[in-house]
Amino acid sequence: MDFLSKKAQIGTIKTDALILAVYEGSTLGSAAQAVDAASGGQIAAILKHGDITGKPGETLLLPAVQGVHAKRILLAGFGKQGETSDSQFRKSISAALNAVKGTVAKDAALDLVELTVKNRDSAWIARQIVELGEASTYTFDQYKSKDNQKKVHLKKLTLLNADSAADKALSVGQAIAGGMSYTKDLGNLPPNVCTPTYLADEAKKLAKSVEKMTLKVIDEKEMKELGMGALLSVSAGSVQPAKLIIMDYRGGKKNEKPHIIVGKGITFDTGGISLKPGPDMDQMKYDMCGAASVLGTMKAITDMKLPLNVIGVITSAENMPGGKASRPGDIVTTMSGQTVEILNTDAEGRLVLCDALTYIERYEPASVVDIATLTGAIIVSLGVHATGMFSNNDGVVDQLKQAGDYTQDRVWHMPLWEDYQSQLDSPFADMANIGGPKAGSITAACFLSRYTKKYPWAHLDIAGTSFLGQPKGATGRPVPLLSEYLISQIRKK
Repeated sequence: MDFLSKKAQIGTIKTDALILAVYEGSTLGSAAQAVDAASGGQIAAILKHGDITGKPGETLLLPAVQGVHAKRILLAGFGKQGETSDSQFRKSISAALNAVKGTVAKDAALDLVELTVKNRDSAWIARQIVELGEASTYTFDQYKSKDNQKKVHLKKLTLLNADSAADKALSVGQAIAGGMSYTKDLGNLPPNVCTPTYLADEAKKLAKSVEKMTLKVIDEKEMKELGMGALLSVSAGSVQPAKLIIMDYRGGKKNEKPHIIVGKGITFDTGGISLKPGPDMDQMKYDMCGAASVLGTMKAITDMKLPLNVIGVITSAENMPGGKASRPGDIVTTMSGQTVEILNTDAEGRLVLCDALTYIERYEPASVVDIATLTGAIIVSLGVHATGMFSNNDGVVDQLKQAGDYTQDRVWHMPLWEDYQSQLDSPFADMANIGGPKAGSITAACFLSRYTKKYPWAHLDIAGTSFLGQPKGATGRPVPLLSEYLISQIRKK
């Protein structure tokens, strides 16, 4: 969708749909009052019927109002005036845009002057509107025949009377929204299309389009030379070769240490020999959403031309059963020299990540954030609302929490205490790849922490937040979180 900013009198704007705020108690916002005056009080009269009270998420479509140039007016509830919270605002904007999307309106407009959110400025409001606007019109139907494709008429949203801060935020929101849509597209692709090689090709396209980005793709031959026994153990049962993809963007000063984001890219996860149950296994195409979010974030920050050095790393394989597949009981040697007893081949994400986390030591990173659909246990802990965050550095924790709160792509700080490490003890190797049924997301993070001692690091377990089972689809998270985290590094300079 296209997003524009325009100065205009609200009552004279020509648009297919004009969105107006109604607050609790059927109170009209300032722009809505102006339109009501232009209509001779028609809107106020309609409110007296009680069809909309102003609660967040309520909408009422008025097909035509005399004295107003807009073809339709959409009244949207925003809660108590002056007290609208972040979540209420997001709920209200999503409901309003979805209501407009249900019509044949090709464009819509809303006045930023009347929209207020408690403790938030106009820049925040503009970014949220853009991101939610893009999400409301997103479709993935390229594999449906033309007759079955869903037609979305809404193509343009105009933000009226934005101040300079909101104008500037508009482009940031568009970059992040674009990165989210790209992440969704990659996640929603079928696994027979989106293979490790496909992800490498996508990285090549991105690098080719960005002047300050270079690309390196490490194949299985080089992985063997580097001693990446853990990563290779995951791809051993598949005909699809593993790929380690490094996108090196140098937007900052030459001597500045890079920030690195590392994405788990299991393009399909059967569980390997430790085979998953059949029901819902199709959703295991989403086991590469960490990798997709790295690509989406790299697209967003390069579209913004951030003056920062950022390296995006994707560690990708397909986890399949087969004659050459890893078995429970196998012992592999990681690039770090540490050995791992594989007790469960379905705990493969940490195996592809650990070798990548060792490889990136050579860049002497300022910080590292890995992103992975790592454990079902994190869904039991946090559901689908918050991403689990584990870290060895309080500074990184604080920055990610602030980024999550600002974007509403939130994280929850989980423990990474030494007490949990003993659950990974193995009688035959330096460690096992699972820590038993208790605290599964924590022991998975403990495993990764053994490979991240040389730099500030955080692990994001996005198993509950990166895709939904009903309705099915990738969410584009945590692109807003990662993008804001990287933007915050510039403010620190």
